Amino acid sequence: MNQGLKWMVLLGFAGLMGWGMWGLPDRGDLDAPMNEKTTLTGTPAPAAHYIEKAYKEAKTPNIVTVVLGDYRSIDTLGEVVVVFTAGLILILLLTNRRKVSALDGGDS
Repeated sequence: MNQGLKWMVLLGFAGLMGWGMWGLPDRGDLDAPMNEKTTLTGTPAPAAHYIEKAYKEAKTPNIVTVVLGDYRSIDTLGEVVVVFTAGLILILLLTNRRKVSALDGGDS
């Protein structure tokens, strides 16, 4: 792949990211949709529930710990399993490469 094509792909991706960020609300905007008590459909927003009831339900002062450990524990466990599996695969691939390299005489 030549340098010009690499730069075009990089600039295209950067432009796509910039275009995607253009519609985001400003940081700290209290009128942003994520700060509403209800969603567009009229149902209660999960963020409002987490903030209001985190300490009462979990008795933990750190809201991040409550959300990751109590409310989203199964999702967090799934993410840990995926990262652990990827690490194991990487270790297996790297150790296999060393064995093949030793058998070939160490040329690679």
